[in-house]
Amino acid sequence: MARKRKLKDKALEKLEVHLGYFENNRHRMKYDQYLEKGYPIGSGVVEGACRNLVKDRMERTGMRWEIDGAQAVLDLRAVYLNDNWNQFQEHMIKCEQKRLYPHRNQWLRTILF
Repeated sequence: MARKRKLKDKALEKLEVHLGYFENNRHRMKYDQYLEKGYPIGSGVVEGACRNLVKDRMERTGMRWEIDGAQAVLDLRAVYLNDNWNQFQEHMIKCEQKRLYPHRNQWLRTILF
């Protein structure tokens, strides 16, 4: 096919890279088996998740993000969308209590016992 289309050196190199990728990942490309098991094999699921997680929240008019801030918002959005908000809040409260009052348990033991 490459000869028939008379590909130039750069195009031929690109084609070889892509063919190498497919050859190296052939063991992952068992689409007939995946479909039998009901696994999604298209990118629609991933694209939908990206739209829901990222685009709907991050790409609003006038918004600008630095990497740390964007990552923090994405982390929180993932926690919320996975319905883990209450567990997350409890975890954060415990972490903040430990950070702010590192000797609280020792102090309580002294008073109570």
